[in-house]
Amino acid sequence: MNKITRNVVACLIGFAIISCTKVPITGRKQLKLLPDSMMAEMGQTNYAAFLKENPAVSPPTRQSAEVTAVGLRISKAVEKYMKDNNLSQKIAGYKWEFNVVDSKEVNAWCMPGGKVVVYTGILPLTKDDAGLAVVMGHEIAHAIADHGNERMSQELAVQAAGIGLQVFMQTKPQATQDIFMSSFGVGSQLGILAYSRQHELEADKLGLVFMAMAGYNPERAVSFWQEMSKMGGNKPPEIMSTHPSDERRIAQIQAFLPEAKKYFIAYTPETGTKSNTGTTTQPKTTTTPSKTTTPAKTTTPVKK
Repeated sequence: MNKITRNVVACLIGFAIISCTKVPITGRKQLKLLPDSMMAEMGQTNYAAFLKENPAVSPPTRQSAEVTAVGLRISKAVEKYMKDNNLSQKIAGYKWEFNVVDSKEVNAWCMPGGKVVVYTGILPLTKDDAGLAVVMGHEIAHAIADHGNERMSQELAVQAAGIGLQVFMQTKPQATQDIFMSSFGVGSQLGILAYSRQHELEADKLGLVFMAMAGYNPERAVSFWQEMSKMGGNKPPEIMSTHPSDERRIAQIQAFLPEAKKYFIAYTPETGTKSNTGTTTQPKTTTTPSKTTTPAKTTTPVKK
């Protein structure tokens, strides 16, 4: 057995050990072939490269300040949820960054490590902080649920067939980078449609919980997606789209709202106090949860 073969075998054994995990909140079992440390490193590198080619809005604007403020509140909610459910280690390496890029594209995304980009093209559609929380909660949920790892693992498994995953990543760095970027919404891949639709609906659920914990009414998600569905244009059928149909998405959000509301905390940004109780641990029953939490006070955002 040569050195490369030994490395591949050792790598795959390690992957097998760490690949059996569950998504927070939904509990869905998932298969991941890449270690979190590798994903975080690639996230930092590709985030910096993206911002070099697509500079963030500077100096800070009112819109970019709102993105930072909403992002900070949601990130604190995520940290609280993960801590209360003994999952802090999963985000131990997160160093949150929130940047706005001037683009007409209606898009936003979050890379591993909490690296978030919001395009100016989506801001007129969010309309208010709660609408922005719907979008950012959803995108951050993709990262927390390791959807990018799943997408990338699936694509790499196909691309690396016959030569080995580790060999492929070492000998085809550009192809690996392209797969990484598309896995986090910077581009698209028709071959991972089924995964994408499943991930979108799952990120909706996690996003509702995170925005609710941050003090944003999760019901805002219904009106946001209803407004998005009225944007017009010929939309492809769901089978040919990376996103679920508007009707299916809205229906599933409405069905999950009673669960999300268990986490809802009325939040006053000026005082950082709550006005009603909520839970930060994953509810196991339909009774009113007793545990309470107070979101951290949002300080004046500073552009990173």
